[in-house]
This record gives sequence, C-alpha cells and structure tokens, in this order.
Amino acid sequence: MSSIGTAKGLLEIAKFGLYVTIPIILMYNFAYDTKNLQRIMGNRSYVVYPPEGPRPPPPEEIREMARRNSLR
Repeated sequence: MSSIGTAKGLLEIAKFGLYVTIPIILMYNFAYDTKNLQRIMGNRSYVVYPPEGPRPPPPEEIREMARRNSLR
C-alpha cells in the first residue's frame, strides 16, 4: 500500500473517532449533570401559548339561539 493510502486511512479513522467521541462527551457533560440540563433548558422558552380567549357557548345555547332566529 502506498503512503498516500495509509495517510487517508489514518485520517478516516481519526475523523470517525471524533464523530463518535464528541456526541458522547457532550451528552455526558449536559445530560448526566442535571444542573447543566436545567440551566440550558431554563434559558429557553420552547412553547409560548397565546392567552386564552372567550369560550364559545355550549351547544344547547346555540340551538336555542338558532330556534329564536328561525322564528323571526
């Protein structure tokens, strides 16, 4: 095997090692320690709901309103 092929092989092994170890290190640092996880998640509001509006009338009231309007 030529020296170019060996260098490419070592580079691929090094890249694979980084691709595997970086997520493991990040998971250990952020998910293993609950204080870190709470600090990170506490800084972001993921879902912000709008204020609740008025509720529609119940079905019985709607039927009564329809009967009154149909009698006119």
